[in-house]
Amino acid sequence: MDTILQTEGLKKYYPVKGGVFQRRIADVRAVDEVDLSIVRGECFGLVGESGCGKTTFAKTIIRLLKPTSGHIYFIPNDVKEEVNSADPDSPKLKQLKRQYDISTFRGRKLPHLRRKMQIVFQDPSSSLNPRILIKDTIGEPLIVHKLAKGSELRKRVLEMLDKVGLGEIHLYRYPHEFSGGQRQRIAIARALITNPEFVVLDEPTSAVDVSVRAQLLNLFQKLRKDLGLTYLFISHDLSVVECISDRMAVMYLGKVAELASTPELFHNPLHPYTIALLSSIPIPDPTIKRKQILLTGDVPSPVNPPAGCRFHPRCYKVMDICSKEEPKLMEVNKGHFVACHLFQS
Repeated sequence: MDTILQTEGLKKYYPVKGGVFQRRIADVRAVDEVDLSIVRGECFGLVGESGCGKTTFAKTIIRLLKPTSGHIYFIPNDVKEEVNSADPDSPKLKQLKRQYDISTFRGRKLPHLRRKMQIVFQDPSSSLNPRILIKDTIGEPLIVHKLAKGSELRKRVLEMLDKVGLGEIHLYRYPHEFSGGQRQRIAIARALITNPEFVVLDEPTSAVDVSVRAQLLNLFQKLRKDLGLTYLFISHDLSVVECISDRMAVMYLGKVAELASTPELFHNPLHPYTIALLSSIPIPDPTIKRKQILLTGDVPSPVNPPAGCRFHPRCYKVMDICSKEEPKLMEVNKGHFVACHLFQS
């Protein structure tokens, strides 16, 4: 598979300071040793409860946040053949990995990276400047990266507006003059105007109603096909993730609990946490009854996570080993990975 982005041992900790001198006394372990790979052209879904580290992971891999440790390998289109043809144990491949480990990028390298990696935030009302016209909001990335100006700038802005279902009549309006769905389309146009290869969609449909949600999902699918995009799609709505993603991962307290293709994970969930999440999805038929698994207790603090498996204080299948040893993310079926002692000998 042609991997566009891969993380190895990625960590993002936030310091907790206390005392008279505000010294570092602990860490919030928002993302803790996550190993993931995203294939070029796919939509990779990321789900989990609030506070599990989904958005922090997304912001870290596109370097809006600086990682505490670990590696983030981003392979752009113009070097993918060179990387794919290199021998796995060759010094050349190691050199290429060091060159494209964006966790080490600083200075001028970061603005160049922004052209290839973009993000669409959850709430367009807060991510769009209310005092700037739409033509300037969408065209600003082209000016910042010196990609277009003058008539060429206007032409490219109009082309992108057309791609997201808007037009020339919307150029001289402000964000408050649009509906929620239209504002999200504007945010999408701004993210795609620089022709990125990788786009993070951070709960992009949660702030709109059901009918607009369906329109946006169809738009995402069309843009992915037309522009050759790769998505990281973050959502609380498992039904939306099932609809749009090719593969998905379930996060819990900063770690990946389960990873598989979307059909496999929905039809054959293995981790107790995944099973509990799927049991909470409403069924649109009132005649069908399903046993819902209610998790007891609260999510532990990421400042002081429990020893062993982080899910064991709430797990309904807990064993003695769960509180002593942390399970590793291991492949139990082809392409199906799970971090649970129930499936590890």
